Order: sequence, then C-alpha cells, then structure tokens
Amino acid sequence: MAVLELHGVKKSYGDGHKKVDALKETSFLAERGELIAIIGPSGSGKSTFLTIVGGLLSPSSGDVIINGQVITALNEKKRSQIRLKEIGFVLQASNLVPFLTVANQLKLLDKVKKGNMTKKERDELYEELEIADLLMKYPSDLSGGQRQRVAIAKALYSNPSIILADEPTASLDSDRAFEVMELLKKVTKQKKTTTIVVTHDIRLVGYCDKVYKMTDGVLSETMEEHLKNPQTSF
Repeated sequence: MAVLELHGVKKSYGDGHKKVDALKETSFLAERGELIAIIGPSGSGKSTFLTIVGGLLSPSSGDVIINGQVITALNEKKRSQIRLKEIGFVLQASNLVPFLTVANQLKLLDKVKKGNMTKKERDELYEELEIADLLMKYPSDLSGGQRQRVAIAKALYSNPSIILADEPTASLDSDRAFEVMELLKKVTKQKKTTTIVVTHDIRLVGYCDKVYKMTDGVLSETMEEHLKNPQTSF
C-alpha cells in the first residue's frame, strides 16, 4: 500500500473570471522509503501542493490519502492528530525557537508527541544526525547546516511516515546544501519514511529516487531532461 496518494486533487481561489487554479487536478503516489523532489520556480504551485499533502490546507476537490486514510474527509481536529503522528516538517529557516537550547526545543515535542520514541531511539537519532554534542547550545551558536540537522531531528521525533521539506537548503551554501540532502537520503532509507523535498535548485535532484516538475499548477514526473544539466536552477 502506498504511504501517500492524491486523487484528482485541485486547489482554486476566487470564482468566475477571477478564479485562479493554484494547483490543477493532480494525482500522485509515493511509496515508503522514497526520496522525491518537486522542482519548479516560485509561484508554480509547489508550496500549495506541500501544504495540502501536510493537511494544512484543504483542496477544492479530490482526496489525499495517508496510509489508507482519507484525510480530506476528516475534521480539523482529526487532521491535526494525523499531522502529529504521521508527518514531519522541515522548513527553509529551520523554525527553531531562538531562546531555547536544542535539548529544550526537543523536550517541547515530548508534550505533544508522547510515547512515539523511546529514550534509546532518541539517543540513536541524535547520534545519527550528529547533534548529540549540540544539545546544550542555542540556535545562534549553530551553523546553518547544524540548524537544519536539528530541524530534521524535530521532523523525525514522532517517527513519521512522511517528511515534507520546503526549500530545506535555500539558506545554505552548496557544501551544506549537499550535506543536508545526503542526510535526508540517509534517514529516508534507514527509517523507511517517504520524503518529499520542494526546491527550486535542480542540483539536488541527483539525491532523489523520483523527480517531479511543477509548472503553473501542473505536476508532471520528469527525469532525463533535468538531469542533463544539473547546474541549472530555477
């Protein structure tokens, strides 16, 4: 069974001649252990796609299915529960609280994600992500790459089925960007999660199992044409 399915999902704003289709009718399937990139310029519909998949935005039509459950049929409270249990988010700016140490950032998650991870699993996660020595530091003490490692730890804290990463390397130099993608690939394979990375940077697609292009709200799978010139970015 696929971890994630979209069937005829569409998102429109306005009506009549002012109607805008931010995401045109889209069907999509992702399996466990896949690292998938969605590439395209700003305003193409990538973020709309990601927020719908994450249950943060309801589509105008169509169904989003996570592990066999149609989340578009759920009320907001139940969708929120699915997000906490099944989905981890990695954002461009790492989304860390500036006045909390790394350890306290993660302790906050214990309050809403109790029982999802044992102490042994947490310690192993810290070692895997190489943040065990960073736990007593504040975000301002960390490099951009280290902050994204902590963000990935937060995303994995609930043992999610799906990781959604929105431009996770946009604020990083090339070396740190490749380091973060290598890390996302590693945890995707080891933990058998499904990871979807939205990015405008085509240099990152070499790390991915599948690549999709978003153009004016239309999602299409692509590989050959974009891998020919890996230095091109949108």
